[in-house]
Amino acid sequence: MAERERQHVRVAVIGAGFGGLGAAVRLRREGITDFVVLERADALGGTWRDNSYPGCACDVPSHLYSFSFAPNSAWPRAFSGQPHIRAYMEHVADVFGLRPHLRFGAEVQGLRWDAGELHWEVRTGSGEYTADVVVSAAGPLSDPSIPDVPGLAEFPGAVFHSSRWDHGCDLRGKRVAVVGTGASAIQIVPAIQPEAGRLTLFQRTPPWVLPRADREISAAEQWLHAKVPATRVLRRGVLWGIREVQVGFFTKWPDRLRLMEGLAAAHMRRAIADPALRARLLPGYRIGCKRILLSNDYYPALAKPNVDLVASGLAEVRGSTLVAADGTEAEADVIVFGTGFHVTDMPIGRMITGVDGITLAESWKDGMAALRGTSAAGFPNLLTVIGPNTALGNSSMILIIESQLNYLADYMRQLDTLGGKAALDARPSAVRAWNRKVQQRMRGTVWNTGCKSWYLDAAGRNTTVWPGTTAEFRRATRQVDIAEYQVLRKPRVRARTVAVEAAP
Repeated sequence: MAERERQHVRVAVIGAGFGGLGAAVRLRREGITDFVVLERADALGGTWRDNSYPGCACDVPSHLYSFSFAPNSAWPRAFSGQPHIRAYMEHVADVFGLRPHLRFGAEVQGLRWDAGELHWEVRTGSGEYTADVVVSAAGPLSDPSIPDVPGLAEFPGAVFHSSRWDHGCDLRGKRVAVVGTGASAIQIVPAIQPEAGRLTLFQRTPPWVLPRADREISAAEQWLHAKVPATRVLRRGVLWGIREVQVGFFTKWPDRLRLMEGLAAAHMRRAIADPALRARLLPGYRIGCKRILLSNDYYPALAKPNVDLVASGLAEVRGSTLVAADGTEAEADVIVFGTGFHVTDMPIGRMITGVDGITLAESWKDGMAALRGTSAAGFPNLLTVIGPNTALGNSSMILIIESQLNYLADYMRQLDTLGGKAALDARPSAVRAWNRKVQQRMRGTVWNTGCKSWYLDAAGRNTTVWPGTTAEFRRATRQVDIAEYQVLRKPRVRARTVAVEAAP
């Protein structure tokens, strides 16, 4: 597309999930309205749009899993389900006037930094843009990961990932295989168990599961939160405070989590009478090394007579026969993969090309690293929401997102202060210093005690989790330290001097 046909915006935001919507709200509150939110799907919601599987709900309390600047007094449950969370996001878009900025069906197919013009060239499925600043809020839970299982392509039945649920597939009376035992799988299994003829769960590694303190939030509580906002603020503050206190056990004293392991084991024993099944469900790693899951109906579902647990991963598919790594075979009509996402190898990294002509994926081939979880060296004016080492193991990601929005706001102010056409590129030394400090703090944490989890990349490095409190992260991202960046200016064009000889 010719240059004159491109639309130029000050900011292009990628993704219309919590991160993208939050960025859009913050930009408007900073007085910036020249921006677009590029969304590949036909609706907003991000992971809460994609994950519509039976039983889908959040494992963070509702009053903490919402923006502080957009409180919701009408949450119906302590832990809300997917429909209520998505409705909340739609409400945020309406209240803050985000609809005119949303561009649906605009999947980003390529981003390239133009060093001469000091802007990003953004190519999407519905047109091209140039942008002074790009905010990547695609999120780590956006591209499903399905293992390359031999014979899977020849399976005669339906196959789909939990985040791409096939609602046209009738599971009544079917032999259903669920592969994986992560946060999605433990919600799916109890939801579909009553209608499946036979349900086989392929468990590579058993999770630690604690009770879920879920309940209906009464109309009286909702009324009180609406009429006396201080009660809603107090509720959120208590939920936040409890999780801040817990962080020390995850980051400094993982051995003290044994008490929590006892609670989880007792929770399992109450629902599982069979000692052999209990043995297969008991994890062999420290609780918290993998994400702790919350459920009251997962274990009871596994005890039902139409459920089989295969304590091994899926290794091969032979027609309608599924073969586990330990040789166990099971027949299936439908396969559901609850196998997570591309977290440490996000596909969007292959689409972003920086100052040296290399992609973000190539820059991160030895491990993801970004200054304060936001800025990667060699990629000027690119800010990543939920970037490297920003994930949480026990609290709400909305808290991290809001901290990064503070950083975004100050970043835009710094560009305004610089004046003219300018860009900021994180200094490699600053990125290395930040990453070194984060990795040093990571050494004694529970996440590095030896289990295999989605927190770790292919080389076993934890480039995903933030090894501290959310308050610490907020302080670290309160404002931009301009000394950590190189200031780039648009090259000046020298005037050509033409010598003219005097007439004789």
